[in-house]
Amino acid sequence: MEFTGLHSSCPENNEPSLFDSPMERYLKARQSVQRFTVTQLGLAIFSNENSNKYVVHSYNFYLFPATLGVMDVEFTLSASSIQFLSHYGFDYNKFLKDGIPYMNEEQEKIFSQHLLAGSWKVSSDLDRDVLKKAIDEVTCWIAAAEEDDTMVLHDLSGYQMFEVQLVLRQALQNVWTQPLGDKKVIVKKVSFQHRQLLENSPHDCCQKELILLSARGFTNLFQTLVKAKKPLVGHNMLMDLMHLHDKFYKPLPESYEEFKRNIHILFPVLIDTKTITKSIWKKYPFPRVSNLLEVYEVLCSRNLNPTDPASPVITLASDCSRYAEKKSPHEAGYDAFLCGSVLLKSAHLLLCRSTDDAVEADPSFSQYLTVLAEYLNKVNFIRGSVSSINFSGEDASCQHLPLLVVHVQGWPGLNERQIYQEFNAFCCFDVRRLSKNQFLLLSNKFKDIRHVLRDYKDHPHLRVSVYRHWKHSPSVNCLLQVSGIVVLWSVLAFVLGGAPCS
Repeated sequence: MEFTGLHSSCPENNEPSLFDSPMERYLKARQSVQRFTVTQLGLAIFSNENSNKYVVHSYNFYLFPATLGVMDVEFTLSASSIQFLSHYGFDYNKFLKDGIPYMNEEQEKIFSQHLLAGSWKVSSDLDRDVLKKAIDEVTCWIAAAEEDDTMVLHDLSGYQMFEVQLVLRQALQNVWTQPLGDKKVIVKKVSFQHRQLLENSPHDCCQKELILLSARGFTNLFQTLVKAKKPLVGHNMLMDLMHLHDKFYKPLPESYEEFKRNIHILFPVLIDTKTITKSIWKKYPFPRVSNLLEVYEVLCSRNLNPTDPASPVITLASDCSRYAEKKSPHEAGYDAFLCGSVLLKSAHLLLCRSTDDAVEADPSFSQYLTVLAEYLNKVNFIRGSVSSINFSGEDASCQHLPLLVVHVQGWPGLNERQIYQEFNAFCCFDVRRLSKNQFLLLSNKFKDIRHVLRDYKDHPHLRVSVYRHWKHSPSVNCLLQVSGIVVLWSVLAFVLGGAPCS
């Protein structure tokens, strides 16, 4: 999937951090998902045609929130994300003008209530102008028209075909409307009795069920995917899953555990190729790459099992052959094709490693799923306290490399951003304030920790040491101070109270 932005800058400190637990990261990402929208979704369907041959049909869907009737949605654009997608040739005109609508269950409920009530309202200024023009034309024409006379309205697009007909039928009891080919609606003057017969016709294109079906748009396909219960494959797919839930199912819940349960019900088998390839890099002497296209190219390398006849054969269908001829990174359909290919090639490598004998001539997909069992429903967790999120059970306990604590002396007013900039010149650390003059540093590399401890040993203003909870925790220090005061008062009370007795 492609989005109008990834990480919202509002509120502050919403960036992913090594300090984040899965729940904290979810709450941060939830705010971003609620602000940004999906611009493009890629779906690649891998069909096991025969033996170990897979034929791929890959699709691109440009998406745009539904604006039919009362429906209207606000979303944010991130300048850097827009620039990034523009660099890779993203068609923003197609996104804005031809994007397929969608809605989640909550939006559908509101829309259905207005539709069933017959109180049709239009929220789009553009559609309002089109409607006004159409109503003016029809009211001028109908005054002199005879029964069964017709006229044609031109240049209507998308939802306007529905909206013009619904508004005209609602306002004028002696007209009937029908679509006429592309972007045209025919208006006919009819009697009241004839109008009643037409309203009850099963062939009416403006039946409420048909309007709702059209307004759902891509959500219809999402519901088909949910019913299919096929393995859903992605690469670094946490944000994708959150957008799927928020845009096509229900608004994201506040509860992280509820989100996990919902996703597991919708898609019982999740496979994140990032989780798999991170593990493979530890077992094979491959170049360390993380970009999806680079991972695909490494796995397709001729140096990798060059004589293995059982390796999966992946062929693009004839109507998707463009991807075989030209690389299209960050086009959602192409990335979906890469993702499924990486899965099959990775699974085959793992199957080869798990068997001492040669892999049988045509390994089945169920064999691949068996060898992938430890990775199923484990979605990669970028720069956090766990390596992955488990959508079918409890997450692993949070683990960090040793924390460092920075004690500031003679440098008043220092904040987290300034501390980050100070250490960022040497290595990568995340920073969190511990107290007025103390900050925590966390890295995911041991060499950075050793580097800082060595180079800041004699710094005049910043004293860096390994964090010890009993020594540096403000709550422990406070408890020790209170305990010290209580002990002191107890001793004084004993001495002063016991003197007369002796």
